[in-house]
Amino acid sequence: METRPPFALLLDVDGPIASPVTRTVQEEIIALLLELGEAGIPLIFNTGRSDAFIAQQVMEPMTAAGMPDSLTVHAICEKGATWFSFTSAGAGPVHVDRELSVPSDFADDIRQLVSESYSDFMFFDETKRAMVSVEQRLDVHNSEYREVQEHFDADAMAIMARRGLGAVRLDHHAPGQDDTVDFRVDPTIISTDIESVRLGKDLGASRACELLGRDAIVPQAWFTMGDSRTDYAMADWLHHNDHEVAHVDVRPEDGVPEKPYDILTAGYLGLGAEVIHDDAGLAFLREWRKAALATR
Repeated sequence: METRPPFALLLDVDGPIASPVTRTVQEEIIALLLELGEAGIPLIFNTGRSDAFIAQQVMEPMTAAGMPDSLTVHAICEKGATWFSFTSAGAGPVHVDRELSVPSDFADDIRQLVSESYSDFMFFDETKRAMVSVEQRLDVHNSEYREVQEHFDADAMAIMARRGLGAVRLDHHAPGQDDTVDFRVDPTIISTDIESVRLGKDLGASRACELLGRDAIVPQAWFTMGDSRTDYAMADWLHHNDHEVAHVDVRPEDGVPEKPYDILTAGYLGLGAEVIHDDAGLAFLREWRKAALATR
């Protein structure tokens, strides 16, 4: 029998849910997620983070706070390369699309590059299963990290070129030995992800619909939420596939693009431009809780 909740939430994690400064999740955000889930609102995380990060920073706090036995939450990680579901009993099996993995020997090169040249500013994320990621150290100021990030990205691109791997970083394309571009060097405000060009928040949106569809859950509408331009891809995919969707941008300083669906920022809630990241995410979760409770 088909279930038609009034809306579903497809949420980026870094920024809207987890603080990009502390990398942790506020207790009230955890509580609101549980209230929304208990009210029948599907919760799906769509993130570049690893399954290990989601398990530690999101799943474990939710279960510790009293996650109801009836609730299943889905986590699409590494921009669609891996995914798993969890309940109050813990995490289910982690699925990995091996066709979307970066070559393991290239990962070894990046690990060595960080160790030899960049360990004062960043660390190699050992929890990734398909992509290769480096991240700003917690004891380093973001301005310091951003100063060296471009140098690291250039070194990573050079390693890919030596291996004959084609890559793109922003507007710079460097085809590989077979004249193709199969990988992307994607800088964020606290990390750089090196990944298959087939990965992205749009793939995550597609997987989200597949996961809900297995349980015959068809939301009447969607809210997506992120903190960067690349996060709009999940709303793009949903709109293109005839789903009603509105996107929340919790860090609109990059500029709000024109889209054929509604785009919401903190100003929509009457908040100032200084309310960003997880503070803005918290405010929207409060509004969605009110909406969910009103429809029960």
